[in-house]
Amino acid sequence: MGYKTILVHCDASETASQQMAVATELTQRFDAILIGLHARRPFESTNYFDIGLPMDPLLDAHERSINAEETAAKTTFGKSIKGKHLATEWRVVEGYPDDELAVNARYADLLVVGQPDRKNVSSIPGNLPESVALATGRPVLVVPQIGAARPPGNVVMLCWNASRESARAAVDALPFLKAAKEVIVLIVDPHTSADGHGPEPGADVATWLSRHGVQVTVQRDVAPDTDVGNIILSRAADHDVDLIVMGVYGHSRLREMVLGGVSRTLLSSMTVPVLMSH
Repeated sequence: MGYKTILVHCDASETASQQMAVATELTQRFDAILIGLHARRPFESTNYFDIGLPMDPLLDAHERSINAEETAAKTTFGKSIKGKHLATEWRVVEGYPDDELAVNARYADLLVVGQPDRKNVSSIPGNLPESVALATGRPVLVVPQIGAARPPGNVVMLCWNASRESARAAVDALPFLKAAKEVIVLIVDPHTSADGHGPEPGADVATWLSRHGVQVTVQRDVAPDTDVGNIILSRAADHDVDLIVMGVYGHSRLREMVLGGVSRTLLSSMTVPVLMSH
């Protein structure tokens, strides 16, 4: 089992080369095909109609802007694959990045995107990784703006709470988990129940992973004031983790609001790649 089709979001941000570097390394590692996708954002005319501005100059400015963005994205893609002898494909689509990535990722094994810039939402939408993970049914690997200090997957932390979402994430991450030198299953504030953790939280998932040849260490922790996100980041730093694996939640509004805070904390403060799955 491996990732044979890897889709990478090619935006025009200054940090786009960071996700490209990770995507090309993974393409080589898994002997996959790399698909670069750039979405040309549509012209949003509603605001301009409201203030009565003439449309032609605005349309021309928008066209110049999106052409420049496409050129920048294609240049970054070309530089990243140069001399690496990869099987690649370049795609340009008309639409919003989250919508287009969700559709195209359904025909890929792994989607690679960059960490959203909360200060510059015009580059990568702030909720893009979560929204695509929820919409597409494929794992989404989020690369920090600072890039990856080393190729992800040597020391992996699997965030486990015995939910459907964490089980899905574990399966989607198996190519990484099986090849890792060390896998830490992190369980925060575990509570045993008939439909969740067993008598010894973590034992069941460790047994399952061991059948795949994964060497597992289970670590249980507590999160004061339900600060799960910062506990994950702290333990990742303690163990020199280079990849965090976690499930993304999108069911009831209350549950999404509470547990969504974990993914938001990781996405805002991450220093290593995060693989998210729903």
